[in-house]
Amino acid sequence: MLRKALALAVVAALPVAACIFWPQPAIAPTDGPPPADGISPARVARGARVVALGDCMVCHTAAKGEPYAGGLALATPFGAIYSTNITPDPDTGIGRWSYAAFERALRHGVARDGHLLYPAFPYTHYTQMTDDDIHAAYDYLMTRTPVKAEPPKNELIFPLGFRPLLAGWNLLFLRPGNRIAAQDQQVLTERGKYLVNSLGHCASCHSGLNLIGGEKSPAFGGGTVDGWHAPSLLHLASASVPWSQTDIVDYLRTGMSRAHGAAKGPMQPVVSHLAEVPAQDVQAIAAYIMQIQVAGKLSEPARKLEKSADADQRQLGAVLFASACASCHGPGAPMTAVSRYPALKTSPAVLGQQPTNFLQTVLHGVPLKNAPVPIYMPAFADMLSDQQIASLAAYVRADLAQQPAWQHVADQSKTIREGQ
Repeated sequence: MLRKALALAVVAALPVAACIFWPQPAIAPTDGPPPADGISPARVARGARVVALGDCMVCHTAAKGEPYAGGLALATPFGAIYSTNITPDPDTGIGRWSYAAFERALRHGVARDGHLLYPAFPYTHYTQMTDDDIHAAYDYLMTRTPVKAEPPKNELIFPLGFRPLLAGWNLLFLRPGNRIAAQDQQVLTERGKYLVNSLGHCASCHSGLNLIGGEKSPAFGGGTVDGWHAPSLLHLASASVPWSQTDIVDYLRTGMSRAHGAAKGPMQPVVSHLAEVPAQDVQAIAAYIMQIQVAGKLSEPARKLEKSADADQRQLGAVLFASACASCHGPGAPMTAVSRYPALKTSPAVLGQQPTNFLQTVLHGVPLKNAPVPIYMPAFADMLSDQQIASLAAYVRADLAQQPAWQHVADQSKTIREGQ
């Protein structure tokens, strides 16, 4: 009750803070983007590295849309926010943005015309970028192909469409300014700390959100993004199948860890872009993640897992596995025996305390992407009912992974199926 009362008090204070801190001046538009031929190839390459580390294309490209032209629906607890066009189109993109306007957006969450940006754009992390990285990103984006594209209107619950309220939110959660000097990044873990906390904005997905959308403490304790569970990054070394630094590097560079399995869901496009950056950047990220590990197992949720699944349900699950899954995931299957893909019993989606990622994978599959390691799985939403998926989950958890059964799997499968 105290927490809810405190949250309500904060929400009530937001309009007052908005009146005090909202007014932001517009920055005059430029005549257009700087000439692309005035930006050296080396500078473009430098910016491409920064933009790939920042996952800019991931959020600013809609399904079947042009790169960086925006229009992707970003699901939040408060409604859908559509990403903006960051191509150098002068009318619908950022072609008339000066560097000063671009820098202000990344450091303070304020658009060129003075309106406040929603924190689905992770400016609370980008604010920590070095000046050179921000400028390199700007130079790179200004050399992209301009695309005339206006994103759909945001679909937010009342009164969150009133942007001045974000001034109060910023007062609570935004701490502008970069924190790690460029020279400090010569140390591998410091470079990793910078990439994880600024460009990579890993806490945006791997931390839960409080009642008003701020990241919960501790950072990296686990969260939810686009209906997938983003696991805690603090307990990888003490997981049921522990992660090593090498495992993390392989996973982030190729989309596949031979000990743990493939990147799926929202992580799949992230790792595809990390494959484009220098190996030492990914090694730095992995080194820092190993540095922040917390001793001991991740505590179980208050709702206890059942000790065992119903024998009849497991038997049906075994039949379904043999017919639908064993050709790829069985012990003698070529994918496991020849390609050395990991067995299901070591997959985080199977070992997790909740079935979310298992259900997402079974229902929607893993689309084939251009990646160093080809990963594909067909979707079974049209072939298996929610009850059949629950039986499959019971067999995989109990017989393959030797783990306690998940609860209410069919109901959760139905929810995920109806939501997407």
